[in-house]
Amino acid sequence: MSLNDIKYPWRLTFGGHFLSARTGPTVCPSSTHPVHRVHTPHFIVTLQHPTVLQAIPPPRSPSSPRPRTLPNMTALQHHDSDPDQPPIDLFCGWPNPALLPAPELLRSAATVLTTPSIAHPALQYGPDEGYEPLRIHLAQWLQDFYQPSQPISPGRICITGGASQNLACVLAVFTDPAYTREVWMVDPTYFLAGRIVDDAGFSGRIHGVPEDDEGVDLSVLERGLRAAEDKALREGNNQPVYKPERPWRKIYKYVIYSVPTFANPTSKIMSLARREQLVRLARQYDALLITDDVYDFLQWSPTPGDSLAQPERACLPRLVDVDRYLDGGPIDEWGHAISNGSFSKLLGPGARTGWAEASEKVAYGISQAGSSRSGGAPSQLCSTFIDQLIPSGYLNRWIRDVLQPAYADRYYRLLAGIQEHLAPLGVTVEASSGSTVGGYFIWVSLPAPLLAADVVSAAQEQENLRLASGTLFEVGSPQPLSDRFTGCLRLCFAWEDPRHLREGMRRLARVLRHLLDQ
Repeated sequence: MSLNDIKYPWRLTFGGHFLSARTGPTVCPSSTHPVHRVHTPHFIVTLQHPTVLQAIPPPRSPSSPRPRTLPNMTALQHHDSDPDQPPIDLFCGWPNPALLPAPELLRSAATVLTTPSIAHPALQYGPDEGYEPLRIHLAQWLQDFYQPSQPISPGRICITGGASQNLACVLAVFTDPAYTREVWMVDPTYFLAGRIVDDAGFSGRIHGVPEDDEGVDLSVLERGLRAAEDKALREGNNQPVYKPERPWRKIYKYVIYSVPTFANPTSKIMSLARREQLVRLARQYDALLITDDVYDFLQWSPTPGDSLAQPERACLPRLVDVDRYLDGGPIDEWGHAISNGSFSKLLGPGARTGWAEASEKVAYGISQAGSSRSGGAPSQLCSTFIDQLIPSGYLNRWIRDVLQPAYADRYYRLLAGIQEHLAPLGVTVEASSGSTVGGYFIWVSLPAPLLAADVVSAAQEQENLRLASGTLFEVGSPQPLSDRFTGCLRLCFAWEDPRHLREGMRRLARVLRHLLDQ
């Protein structure tokens, strides 16, 4: 379907703004007024206004993305770079524009907005739990991928505004900043998650728990939980203080946050045995397990040329699946695990659409967050666009035929560059112990005495190469609680042009040799 086939002209005017969408070559409106263009490989949007629209800048190229607001840390400071050397960005954790399905989303949007029976509810406040057709289709889609021991009902699904927005909602509904003793995060962790936890009132009570070969170190975690529980008993902390009892929520004593599969930043996979042990520990201490399961679909073989036996099946059950079957199932109707899912890595972060899966009690509780009760389901309109892609089979084909091969190729290129240029200098990559790898990142350790902050600074200044220091991912509130990652780097292969990945490693090798020779 093209825009020429649409009954209504694809032209909107708001207060003097003219918005047009076209497929194919761009022809800007003829006018003396400035025009800003948003250009993906297949979809162009132009915006015209009789005044200069400085608030709507043109997008930055893949070589110089505009990052989200980041902490003011040495690892992220920009320096003067060689202007003759094209920039290479291995920091940005965004999908490359070539991996965004704009044409198909355009077709979905056209279908929705030209079908009154869909368009009218799409443009209204949505049900608290989210657009029902998407919940139904998501339940079946997730069941096909994860193959849980019991069917996934739509009642276990709540549509969200993405994993980050939902983390904030979960903390708002299911924690009390006085009664909930502590928040534990697998260390290293996704660095912006800490800000969300901090905003929920847990500053000073955010603790990191290290990993071993199988995942989260349960001995460290259990010692911390036991000490916190003893302290709470001594202080008489036995009931919520700020959150009155409500039928749609339970206040948990602890929160444990992790990315169990293809973790950000390490790309590690928590073993099944460790997942089961973690669920048992959460039940024992009344902890809520919140897992960002956003990379699970992006998986491939660790060996170039080999294929996964079942690329459309998850490599391991999620913690929310484990909580359903382990030892006869959940110990109460609430359960102790939430799976935080998102379309950000599959269709585009700008979709701002995700889902939570949990017990029906918890899923409903998420939908009762004040922002959803007031404004309706987040991403109601975009949910209707995405819903068109699941029953048609497009989403599965997009993941299988485009995303998995593209990210695998990028992974192999970056890993080959590391082996060729960095390994001889003593840089190491933790070898995969399983038959599946995936995600967005490769985590490397530098040879002593190099410090990641120095390497990041020199790489930007000398080689126009952008990297992420391991110190950025340390857990701490308000300051990191360890310095275990001062010799580590996170390398992202999702954003940069894949042809530049090996060149990035060649530049990094020059930086390391220069620092080692000093």
